[in-house]
Amino acid sequence: MKVAFWPGCVSKGACPELYVSTHKVAEALGIELHELTEAPCTGAGVLSEQNPALADSLNGLTLAMAEKLGADLMTICSTCQGVLSNHNYQLTHKPERMERANAVLSEQGYTYKGTTKVKHLLWILVEDIGLDKIRSLVKRKLTGLKIAPFYGCYILRPEEYLGLREKPERKNYLEQIISIIGGEPVEYHGKSKCCGFPMVTMNRDKALMMGGNHIMEAKSKGADLLVTPCPLCHLNLDAQQPDAARVMKQTIDVPIFHLPQLLGLAFGFSPEELRLDHHVVPTTKALEKVELKV
Repeated sequence: MKVAFWPGCVSKGACPELYVSTHKVAEALGIELHELTEAPCTGAGVLSEQNPALADSLNGLTLAMAEKLGADLMTICSTCQGVLSNHNYQLTHKPERMERANAVLSEQGYTYKGTTKVKHLLWILVEDIGLDKIRSLVKRKLTGLKIAPFYGCYILRPEEYLGLREKPERKNYLEQIISIIGGEPVEYHGKSKCCGFPMVTMNRDKALMMGGNHIMEAKSKGADLLVTPCPLCHLNLDAQQPDAARVMKQTIDVPIFHLPQLLGLAFGFSPEELRLDHHVVPTTKALEKVELKV
């Protein structure tokens, strides 16, 4: 399967382990990555609020690049998925916005016709690769691990832009993947809530408590780890976890895995290959529950 790959900014900056592990599992799954190295940042939602016309042009350029390649656009970041889906919806449903964006894109030699499909890796795994194919590649069952899914906001809301009204089952894809690789999904209220990242600069303690409370709820249900399809959620839940523990005045100590890291572990890659030693919160305790020899 050929995809236009947009890794986003964070996977090549603060979370390089996500970029590395994505390449590992993509190769195993037969996903041919054509990285859009000249695509611009999505604006992470902030630009869409402050300057929608500029955001239409920037995200329209990325959509046009994928369209020119003749492939679906694959993201590995829930925020990128949400922003690109939003602008794809606006451009394809509002001719005046498409015309205005294309007037800008023409200066770069591009025209967007509105045919690109934007898909997060999580959706491609279930809808294009298929659970049977994933199951056939499992070399290391994660039996004994209780794994709490954490979706975050942008891959779930608003449903209209993300196609969740047509495919409501997308709200449960993480649980499906956890189950077929041998893990036990942990059900808890916070899995679809905001991690707090968008308000870190405005109210840091509140943002830290939001993320910390979600982790502690999952931990109270027995979770050994959380897994997320969003690197921004990962930053707030992993990198900020020591500060969250300080604000909440309690120990948290729960590792946060990126989705490709969890899948790669089941596919037989070593923790070092997946850079599971690159986290702020050590992954050691969770890995001790897994038979690492394959």
